[in-house]
Amino acid sequence: MPIIKSAAKKLRRDARVTKRTERVKTTLKKLVKAARKTPSQKTLTAVFSALDKAAKHNVIHKNKAARLKSRLSKLLKKK
Repeated sequence: MPIIKSAAKKLRRDARVTKRTERVKTTLKKLVKAARKTPSQKTLTAVFSALDKAAKHNVIHKNKAARLKSRLSKLLKKK
């Protein structure tokens, strides 16, 4: 247990951030899975938006977002 007040606050904050990060990551996984299953312009737009937001808030790395977007775009072109 943290003794210092600021350490206790950081512990609480980290717990909140971890919950939010996990929620965003699971949502992203579901969206990407759906986009891979049935690639369409509508689903890709939603996935791209979610990926960009996650990268902006440092949930995932920006290069990972770019890589996923590229791979999903290829699927749409192939279709």
